[in-house]
Amino acid sequence: PKMFLGGPPAGPAGTGKTETTKDLAKALAKQCVVFNCSDGLDFLAMGKFFKGLASSGAWACFDEFNRINIEVLSVIGQQIATIQLALKRKQTELFFEGSQIALDAGFGVFITMNPGYAGRS
Repeated sequence: PKMFLGGPPAGPAGTGKTETTKDLAKALAKQCVVFNCSDGLDFLAMGKFFKGLASSGAWACFDEFNRINIEVLSVIGQQIATIQLALKRKQTELFFEGSQIALDAGFGVFITMNPGYAGRS
Protein backbone atom coordinates (compact mmCIF):
# COMPACT_ATOMS: atom_id res chain seq x y z
CA PRO A 1 0.00 0.00 0.00
CA LYS A 2 1.08 3.58 -0.66
CA MET A 3 1.01 4.87 2.89
CA PHE A 4 3.88 7.31 2.32
CA LEU A 5 1.85 10.02 0.61
CA GLY A 6 0.14 11.35 3.74
CA GLY A 7 -2.65 13.89 3.42
CA PRO A 8 -3.83 17.44 4.14
CA PRO A 9 -7.10 17.40 6.11
CA ALA A 10 -8.71 20.85 6.17
CA GLY A 11 -11.70 22.24 8.02
CA PRO A 12 -12.86 24.55 10.77
CA ALA A 13 -11.01 24.60 14.09
CA GLY A 14 -12.06 21.91 16.54
CA THR A 15 -13.44 19.42 13.99
CA GLY A 16 -10.92 16.66 14.73
CA LYS A 17 -8.37 16.90 11.91
CA THR A 18 -5.37 16.19 14.14
CA GLU A 19 -7.18 13.60 16.26
CA THR A 20 -8.31 11.74 13.13
CA THR A 21 -4.72 11.61 11.86
CA LYS A 22 -3.49 10.35 15.24
CA ASP A 23 -6.27 7.75 15.42
CA LEU A 24 -5.46 6.47 11.92
CA ALA A 25 -1.79 6.15 12.87
CA LYS A 26 -2.73 4.26 16.03
CA ALA A 27 -5.01 1.89 14.09
CA LEU A 28 -2.11 1.14 11.71
CA ALA A 29 0.46 0.82 14.53
CA LYS A 30 2.42 3.83 13.25
CA GLN A 31 4.19 6.39 15.41
CA CYS A 32 2.71 9.83 14.73
CA VAL A 33 4.65 12.91 15.82
CA VAL A 34 2.44 16.01 16.06
CA PHE A 35 4.06 19.44 15.83
CA ASN A 36 2.12 22.67 16.25
CA CYS A 37 3.42 25.10 13.61
CA SER A 38 3.97 28.83 14.14
CA ASP A 39 5.14 31.76 12.06
CA GLY A 40 8.59 31.44 13.66
CA LEU A 41 9.30 28.05 12.09
CA ASP A 42 12.02 27.92 9.42
CA PHE A 43 13.01 25.41 6.75
CA LEU A 44 16.18 24.40 8.67
CA ALA A 45 14.12 23.24 11.65
CA MET A 46 11.67 21.44 9.36
CA GLY A 47 14.59 19.78 7.54
CA LYS A 48 15.78 18.33 10.85
CA PHE A 49 12.29 16.96 11.57
CA PHE A 50 12.11 15.40 8.13
CA LYS A 51 15.54 13.77 8.45
CA GLY A 52 14.61 11.99 11.67
CA LEU A 53 11.07 11.06 10.76
CA ALA A 54 11.88 9.89 7.21
CA SER A 55 14.66 7.64 8.49
CA SER A 56 12.48 6.16 11.24
CA GLY A 57 9.34 5.63 9.16
CA ALA A 58 7.16 7.63 11.54
CA TRP A 59 4.32 9.90 10.43
CA ALA A 60 4.62 13.65 10.82
CA CYS A 61 1.48 15.66 11.54
CA PHE A 62 2.13 19.38 11.20
CA ASP A 63 -0.80 21.09 12.89
CA GLU A 64 -1.94 24.53 11.67
CA PHE A 65 0.52 24.32 8.77
CA ASN A 66 -0.89 27.50 7.21
CA ARG A 67 0.59 29.56 10.08
CA ILE A 68 4.09 29.13 8.60
CA ASN A 69 5.38 32.16 6.66
CA ILE A 70 4.66 31.91 2.94
CA GLU A 71 8.36 32.23 2.01
CA VAL A 72 9.18 29.22 4.18
CA LEU A 73 6.21 27.17 2.90
CA SER A 74 7.65 26.93 -0.60
CA VAL A 75 10.93 25.47 0.68
CA ILE A 76 9.10 23.02 2.96
CA GLY A 77 6.94 21.95 0.02
CA GLN A 78 10.10 21.17 -1.93
CA GLN A 79 11.53 19.21 1.02
CA ILE A 80 8.37 17.08 1.22
CA ALA A 81 8.32 16.55 -2.55
CA THR A 82 11.97 15.43 -2.52
CA ILE A 83 11.31 12.77 0.12
CA GLN A 84 8.09 11.58 -1.50
CA LEU A 85 9.76 11.27 -4.91
CA ALA A 86 12.54 9.16 -3.37
CA LEU A 87 9.91 6.95 -1.72
CA LYS A 88 8.03 6.54 -5.01
CA ARG A 89 11.33 5.43 -6.58
CA LYS A 90 11.70 2.88 -3.76
CA GLN A 91 15.02 4.38 -2.65
CA THR A 92 16.37 3.24 0.70
CA GLU A 93 18.73 6.21 1.09
CA LEU A 94 18.58 9.87 0.17
CA PHE A 95 20.97 12.83 0.18
CA PHE A 96 18.81 15.41 1.97
CA GLU A 97 19.74 18.85 3.31
CA GLY A 98 23.45 18.06 3.31
CA SER A 99 23.24 14.56 4.84
CA GLN A 100 22.94 11.02 3.56
CA ILE A 101 19.93 9.55 5.40
CA ALA A 102 18.27 6.16 5.50
CA LEU A 103 14.74 6.23 4.11
CA ASP A 104 11.94 4.15 5.61
CA ALA A 105 9.01 3.50 3.27
CA GLY A 106 6.52 3.94 6.13
CA PHE A 107 7.14 7.70 6.36
CA GLY A 108 4.13 9.97 5.78
CA VAL A 109 3.44 13.69 6.11
CA PHE A 110 0.07 15.02 7.23
CA ILE A 111 -0.62 18.74 7.43
CA THR A 112 -3.70 20.20 9.07
CA MET A 113 -4.95 23.64 8.14
CA ASN A 114 -7.60 25.96 9.42
CA PRO A 115 -8.98 27.92 6.45
CA GLY A 116 -9.41 31.61 7.13
CA TYR A 117 -6.48 31.87 9.53
CA ALA A 118 -6.10 35.58 10.34
CA GLY A 119 -2.40 35.62 9.50
CA ARG A 120 -2.95 34.41 5.93
CA SER A 121 -5.00 36.15 3.26
